[in-house]
Amino acid sequence: MISDFRDIIIFFEEVGKHLKNKVHFFIIGGAMLLYYEIKSATKDIDVVVITKEEFSEIGKALLKINFESQIITDTHKRLNLSQIFTREDYHIDLFQKIVCDKFAFSENMIKRATKIFDTNNSTVSLCSKEDAFLFKSFTEREGDIEDCISLAKRGIDWKIIENELIYQIKQSGKGIWITWIGERFDLLEERGLTIPIMKQINKMRHDFMNEFEKKFNSENFR
Repeated sequence: MISDFRDIIIFFEEVGKHLKNKVHFFIIGGAMLLYYEIKSATKDIDVVVITKEEFSEIGKALLKINFESQIITDTHKRLNLSQIFTREDYHIDLFQKIVCDKFAFSENMIKRATKIFDTNNSTVSLCSKEDAFLFKSFTEREGDIEDCISLAKRGIDWKIIENELIYQIKQSGKGIWITWIGERFDLLEERGLTIPIMKQINKMRHDFMNEFEKKFNSENFR
């Protein structure tokens, strides 16, 4: 387990020494929560890079510093996890832009990210609390529900979450996502979290279900 974010900075410094070309790393997940002291420790460093070239570059660098590439399980495949690397206490989950199904690290997510480290060979940024909340809303893990509550208590802009969700659904064509997010938000409300955009979320999933039923009935009564 990693309990000091400075160890993560040291890790990226080590990786940077073995990069031939500039790579921009975006940190999501547990390492990001460790930075904000929402978590006291994490076993994973979840990293998103945008391009295939960056993905290839970091993979080569990790192998040079004695990380081992791991077999991706069916659970990880559902998350669109591109690669897993491990070395002692370090467990690197590496994504190339797509994090879950067609849910992508968007241009607005890049703009909202906070740069925390920069060298000649690498830039490291943290995703915003809003985007971390949205990513965690897509998982089935119980711990991510608690993380969402902790993030919300630290203060998040709900309008950003609403707008990003609308964008992601539109660009992916995955209208059904709103039903999953709606269920997760229901669970968060049951845990006592107030969600100011719940009215909009309910309308979106109501509209989706109406359209789904119309399409289903049309196809079955031709």
